[in-house]
Amino acid sequence: MSKKKVLIVTYYWPPAGGPGVQRWLKFVKYLPDFNIEPIVYAPDNPNYPIVDNSLLHGVSENITILKRPIREPYKLAGLISKKTSMAMRKGFIPDPENQNLIERLMLFIRGNFFIPDARVGWVGPSVQYLSGYIQKNNIGTLITTGPPHSLHLIGLELKKTLGLRWIADFRDPWTSIGYQKHLKLTKRSKRKHKALEREVLQTADQIIVTSNITKLDFENLTNVPVEVITNGYDYEPLPNITLDEKFSLSHIGSLLSERNPIILWQVLRELIDENDVFASSFQLNLVGAVSEAVVRSIHQYGLEHYMNSTGYIPHADSLRYQRQSQLLLLIEIDSKETTCIVPGKLFEYMVSNRPIVALGPEGSEVERIIKDTNTGKYLLYSDRDRLKAVLLHYFTAYKKGELESHGIGLQKYARKSLTGALSKLI
Repeated sequence: MSKKKVLIVTYYWPPAGGPGVQRWLKFVKYLPDFNIEPIVYAPDNPNYPIVDNSLLHGVSENITILKRPIREPYKLAGLISKKTSMAMRKGFIPDPENQNLIERLMLFIRGNFFIPDARVGWVGPSVQYLSGYIQKNNIGTLITTGPPHSLHLIGLELKKTLGLRWIADFRDPWTSIGYQKHLKLTKRSKRKHKALEREVLQTADQIIVTSNITKLDFENLTNVPVEVITNGYDYEPLPNITLDEKFSLSHIGSLLSERNPIILWQVLRELIDENDVFASSFQLNLVGAVSEAVVRSIHQYGLEHYMNSTGYIPHADSLRYQRQSQLLLLIEIDSKETTCIVPGKLFEYMVSNRPIVALGPEGSEVERIIKDTNTGKYLLYSDRDRLKAVLLHYFTAYKKGELESHGIGLQKYARKSLTGALSKLI
């Protein structure tokens, strides 16, 4: 029996690093096990903010990968301000209260001249190329994944012209995402974003989202079926893992300015001042890009001597940090818009056998997942006393050699299980 062909349009593909690449890299890995042949379409010359060449080893030689050139406006933006351009590519929006003229101008241009995003120029050439490829190779199903949400416009045009089955995968929301309010959008630009989002949601044959909250939001905008397929984990054995001797608290991934957990720095400072044993044992690991605002706060509270900041490291090395750390830290912006955000690293955290300490907004999907899987503690930014008590509780368990996580019900988040759910939609 021949395998069903499915064309997957993605911007992030190895050697891209960071969380955006993991979801479809793993789906593509397991789809052949469900009698589906994935064909990947990605940019030939992308300007990725993070590069991780080690991920190339995770791409099967048997997968067909199509690549076409893309024009990257951020390369031109780098001629104006390399620092600001790089920060924006990594998701670091300059602090609204301290933006200089160049930063305000670049945000205005990004928000109003490139709708829905800076990769919109790839839509036309991609539609032209893929139209011929789809018809020549008898492909009946197309999947687009965003952000960048401009890739959904490729799906929209191909759906209109060829009538094939189209699945739109939203790793993050579109107009309700938190950073939209910082892009200095005009009323006209806001209307255009809304109109494009509505057209995509109403034209696709199937919508996939990563959280139940996004599912409910989208169901108010369309009658097209919306299915939740979360991100997940692919357990990779790592030899010679030894727990840190220090009481290490590790954050894996980018730590943006808006995620700056002042409450945590305050509580850590108090614990260090009040408890000499804690002070001599504690270590803060920041694994990934860290904003200047976060670094300033750490210095403000005198925690710099306890900090180990690595910058971005290959994915396999980040897994090693997760499994050798005493505690894992997850931080989300304290905002209603982020209640639907479920970071991909959460699922790798959950199978690391290390307890999670998470800070985020009330009503977050992350809170439900951590509670249901018994993998840690979720706290609100108003839970100052409870945060201190939780850290002391875990520190006591660490001193007794009893600190570990006892997760339950994790198998449903395995990448292969999730791919099985995807295969049923295809």
